[in-house]
Amino acid sequence: MKIREITDIIEQFAPLALQESYDNAGLVVGRADDELQGGVLIAVDVTREVIEEAIALGCGLIVTHHPIIFHPLKRLNSASEVERCVEQAIKHDIALYACHTNLDSAPNGMSWRLGEILGVRNMQVLEPSADGAGFGTVGELSEPMPIEQFLTLLRERLGCGVVRHSTLTRSYVRRVAICTGAGGSCIEAARMSGCDIYVTADLRYNDFFAPAGEFIVADVGHFESEFCAIQILFDILSKKITNFALHKSACSKNPVHYFV
Repeated sequence: MKIREITDIIEQFAPLALQESYDNAGLVVGRADDELQGGVLIAVDVTREVIEEAIALGCGLIVTHHPIIFHPLKRLNSASEVERCVEQAIKHDIALYACHTNLDSAPNGMSWRLGEILGVRNMQVLEPSADGAGFGTVGELSEPMPIEQFLTLLRERLGCGVVRHSTLTRSYVRRVAICTGAGGSCIEAARMSGCDIYVTADLRYNDFFAPAGEFIVADVGHFESEFCAIQILFDILSKKITNFALHKSACSKNPVHYFV
């Protein structure tokens, strides 16, 4: 099987045309027509630990959510962690593929899966795009939930070290808007959706003032909101691949640590 046959399966679900103009999704390292050697390892990020895991498992392809090369590289001389990871992958004939903002905006993509994890039903696209895709979702819990209980649910189901939130202006929440990753740009869409709480990550200081009492914003952390990418990509590939080993990375770790 060629690497292209693996990546084509992913792109049927999340076409590269859906990625944002600033993104670098797709085959970042390797050649599409090369034969795949060994299995496939799925992770959130390419790190040295993940590459070492792929080597140990005999995987010739690492599929991640975040692209290892996001900004142009002018040289490869081990001067940065990105360069060292790319060099290590090339040295061991490991191809690197990223499914990033195209997976965020694909129907039934990232925010949809996070909504399922949180028990959100009847979801619709939060910020639709002209091509029928879009970022985020909005839907309802089966019944109103006390806000403290919902924040606890976020922390437990997403493995959050902490949940940052705006002033708790509501005692109960039912309508929930979600955008995985850095979702500050969708705050206005969340407001227009009539949600009680907006769950996202990477909010700035002033974003916590933005709701102005209309709804609550909850920042669960970037990694925590996007860890579900591993299971999504595993599900996409496992439905159509039976002759290659698929592995969910055990070394995919949050780079952010909390001192509590």
